[in-house]
Amino acid sequence: MESGLHIKLAAEQLGSVWGIPITNTLLTSWVVIALLIAAGYVIGRRLHVIPNKVQNAFEMLFEFVLNYMEETLGSRTLAIRFFPLIVTLFLFIFTANLFEFLPFMEALRVTVHGESVPLLRSVNTDLNMTLALALIVFLTIEITGVVVLGFLKYWRKFVNLRGGVLGFAIGLIEFVSNLARLISFSFRLFGNIFAGGILIAVALAFVPLLLPVPIILFETFVGLIQAAIFALLTLAFIKIAITPEHQDKKYQVPNIK
Repeated sequence: MESGLHIKLAAEQLGSVWGIPITNTLLTSWVVIALLIAAGYVIGRRLHVIPNKVQNAFEMLFEFVLNYMEETLGSRTLAIRFFPLIVTLFLFIFTANLFEFLPFMEALRVTVHGESVPLLRSVNTDLNMTLALALIVFLTIEITGVVVLGFLKYWRKFVNLRGGVLGFAIGLIEFVSNLARLISFSFRLFGNIFAGGILIAVALAFVPLLLPVPIILFETFVGLIQAAIFALLTLAFIKIAITPEHQDKKYQVPNIK
């Protein structure tokens, strides 16, 4: 039997349900979602009217993030509206990234078509998963821009016939860069997490006693940063989407109920 270091780019398929393939990354995403729901339920049941130190720390963090979003979006209403999305993206991506370092990720294996494959695999090492997250963010940004500014005013950013050839060219470049967000969002997250997994696998294969620990600590930090970058970029692009093409005076976001 051939032995050594084997790295697969695509997620392994464990089976199918109604013709829909079930991969190990999809299974891991369900586990992550279940853990986050359970954690939210437990934390919600332990809230007190008079907060203790731990609850007070979480409330301060909650208020800090909400105030930052309000300053960025220029509207408390929009900050409250998008707070669940931004925080959920961060928590899901960071928790999923942490799964890459759990010892049972490679230990739990099943046999599929005579081949031993891991039952669980880090979610963001699957380009399909990161592309799905990018698509959710992309649609949210575009729909938000249309709802806040109106369809014609929003798309005037990309189809500018009043500025002549130069204005039209700038609008076209803006449109292409807008579509490129799908690629940048998905490949940035996928590339960093997948490369980190390869680095850890190589360290475990060649220097199993010393090198993996500092690399795992570093990749944990990278996972945190990548989750924060994904959430912050989402917030920044929402801000860009709701900002008019020209700002002759300070723009006030409409009070959306």
